[in-house]
Amino acid sequence: MLYLIRHAHAVDSEDDDSRDLSSAGRTQVRRLASFLLPSGQLRPDEIWHSPLARAVQTAALLAECLKLDVPRRKVTGLRSEDDPNVIAGRLPDSLSVALVGHEPHLGCLASLLVTGEVFPPAFAMGKCAILALERVRERNPGGWAVRWHIGPELLV
Repeated sequence: MLYLIRHAHAVDSEDDDSRDLSSAGRTQVRRLASFLLPSGQLRPDEIWHSPLARAVQTAALLAECLKLDVPRRKVTGLRSEDDPNVIAGRLPDSLSVALVGHEPHLGCLASLLVTGEVFPPAFAMGKCAILALERVRERNPGGWAVRWHIGPELLV
């Protein structure tokens, strides 16, 4: 499984790289984790996140709330402006990975994996949304299919 997770709401700041999660963002992550915890549906072997503060914090809080004792890795190629083809080429075959990143990168990556094309993006990833994909090479042009998708607006 592959889980694409957009960082939660962050504070405004002139330095985009150091924008921390806001109080609302921390609440978003906790609500998502509370929803997912009983089902056990988010159980990655590793969590990869961008180097930006809001993604690092989203990954850490999600792991804490879900009681995930898995490696968290800062990974290049998950920023908004990065080419989705790069990270798509680095996805492991044998591990379940959660990627915590940014838009429009995650929506474009999801489109690439499911449709085989980066543009136009076929998925909208709101803040603290999660999209679960599974490999289905034989049935899909991009090799992946949507298993489920949850946006924070569903978790009120």
